[in-house]
Amino acid sequence: MEPEKSKPKIVVLASCCVDFITYAPRLPLPGETLQGDKFTTGFGGKGANQCVAAAKLGGDCHIICRIGDDDWGIKYKENLISFGIDITHAKITKGVSTGIAQISVAANGENHIVIVPGANKYLSTCDVEEAKVLVENADILISQLETPLETTYEAFKLCRGIKLLNAAPANINIVEILKYCTLLCVNEVEASMLVEFEVTISNIKHALQKLLLSGCKVAVITLGEKGAAYSSEEGESIFVPCKKVTPKDTTGAGDAFVGALAKFMVSHRDYPLHQIIGAACDVATKSVTKEGTQISFPEKYDAFNEVYKYTIL
Repeated sequence: MEPEKSKPKIVVLASCCVDFITYAPRLPLPGETLQGDKFTTGFGGKGANQCVAAAKLGGDCHIICRIGDDDWGIKYKENLISFGIDITHAKITKGVSTGIAQISVAANGENHIVIVPGANKYLSTCDVEEAKVLVENADILISQLETPLETTYEAFKLCRGIKLLNAAPANINIVEILKYCTLLCVNEVEASMLVEFEVTISNIKHALQKLLLSGCKVAVITLGEKGAAYSSEEGESIFVPCKKVTPKDTTGAGDAFVGALAKFMVSHRDYPLHQIIGAACDVATKSVTKEGTQISFPEKYDAFNEVYKYTIL
């Protein structure tokens, strides 16, 4: 009998935040006080969200992160464990609070978010060095921009697998990182900042080509409810549409996409990229039909039961 093959390792250099979420009929105007409908707390942070999204789809996920020495830090560790995520490199930071995100959600699903990074600011190159063996041997390494840039830079230099950068929140100071980046994923706003013009469907092919010139091997621009477009060094620019749904809460949809994309890049690596992108769009679409962030991400299911449509740009 042949030995069972180990699952591909998904490693996330992650931000962790506790979400304080208010729901209201609409988003407030500047200086306006609105009466909301509901308040909830949850676990978030772009990196942790992406890790949870991949884990819920059956990925073998390992997180490298910093959390505070408050009650929320302890609860956050317990939350990660509940999804089967390896927390060997989830470090408590003394004298610092866990990161928080203040989120307002409107009845149409739109949101705005204010983040206080807390312990996330302390994720350092020393943390990467302590996890060196894990980082070097990751099949895919995910990072975002809610933790220090130099930490991501060092991790990407070490990793021998796929390096996926979700360049969010928007930051133009990532040129050096992109030289080591396999796959860059941004939304329209982030892409617009990086290419220095407003990205629309009509010019998205030009935007993708300009992103590729920065050094990454594959560039993906997510387009919210419309879907996503991508281009690679070897191929054409392709648009993959999303299914139409009525959203309840769009918070975390981009993270659901990135987590699913990472998981499918290593578990379905022989599939064409448009099919992987389509499956990740499907996961993100399912997430917006439920309230909350991590709790809205779909559990393990076969997103490859259908052939996803695409258009060559």
